[in-house]
Amino acid sequence: MKTLILLSLIGLALAAVHQQKLSWRPSQRMELIRTGVYPAYLEYQRNLRAASPRVLASLPQNVNDFADFEYLGNITIGTPNQSFTVVLDTGSANLWVPGTGCKANCDKKQKFDSTKSSTFVKNGRAFQIQDGAGSASGVLGQDTVKLGATGEAQLPIPTTTFGIADKISSNFKTNPTDGVFGLAFTTLAVDGVTPPLINAIKQNLLDQPLFTVFLEHRGALNNVGGGVFTYGAVDTTNCGPVIGYQPLSSATYFQFKASRFSLGKYLNAKVVDVISDTGTSFLGGPSVVVDEIAKQAGATYDILNEVYVIDCAATPGPLGVTIGDHNYQIEHYNYIVDVGDGTCVMALFPMDFGGFGPSWILGDPFIRQYCNIYDLGNQRMGFAPSLQSV
Repeated sequence: MKTLILLSLIGLALAAVHQQKLSWRPSQRMELIRTGVYPAYLEYQRNLRAASPRVLASLPQNVNDFADFEYLGNITIGTPNQSFTVVLDTGSANLWVPGTGCKANCDKKQKFDSTKSSTFVKNGRAFQIQDGAGSASGVLGQDTVKLGATGEAQLPIPTTTFGIADKISSNFKTNPTDGVFGLAFTTLAVDGVTPPLINAIKQNLLDQPLFTVFLEHRGALNNVGGGVFTYGAVDTTNCGPVIGYQPLSSATYFQFKASRFSLGKYLNAKVVDVISDTGTSFLGGPSVVVDEIAKQAGATYDILNEVYVIDCAATPGPLGVTIGDHNYQIEHYNYIVDVGDGTCVMALFPMDFGGFGPSWILGDPFIRQYCNIYDLGNQRMGFAPSLQSV
């Protein structure tokens, strides 16, 4: 009995709260629009869907479009540490990075070398991830993954299964990320792999089975501070008191019910499924609703770049959404973004899943306005006001 009590106390002592700082960079979408080549990228996506209709035809705007991320974090894999910059993505559930066998499109990427890690365990199973933005394929392996960069406080997660890519599509070539760190549920993971954070929770490495995301307002420079992920606790430093919690309607993505999307005189009261997604820099919703919201804001649709253009000096009212008993207001400074050449766009895009999947993606504009609490243990989402000044 004494031994069991001692082991329990040791387990509690090892549980922790870990904070991971982020960096912000403009999404590939914004860079391509700024340089005038986004229409060519869109044509590439259309051709990719046509080439793989079974996988892609039903995804007019994929949740995991990695051309659309802006907030990056650092991790290490192996012993000693091998460093990687990854997108911390609540819209996917797999961890993958390039391996030493990755040649095409991997020239400027950090590559994992299994022969240099004393804790690496070979798996050998093949993996392949494909979506509307591109693809990655290779083999699975197992090693210690640590949240945070070398030289910082890190959270080690032993025996984590991850993908070692030997092929990545050209879409990822110029992206600033080395790979993707999926934070969603195991049910969403390709090949049923246990996601790293779920693995950490199963090993009792966190004080609580949840994490909080605080995103800073968009900056004007690359590599500026981007925010903080707090694993194992509600962030009470950057976030105010929790406004409310909402149970998940599906524990795959972080999916829940919302209603009453509004701006100005427009209101759509329909109750729909939505997801919170750190890997999407815009808000996505049904085209009919999004068009009306954009019209209320005074934005016009640029069919070539597939964005809503708006005057940079515009100050429309807040974009509202009701979750549970609370109405959340996204202010204009979080949903109007400067492309960089004096052109501004609404961080809003139309998407129609044809009755399948979520109707809305609450991406970074919503998460900048409200800290999002991803409570995996209780399968619910929490929301708290961001304490940052405008």
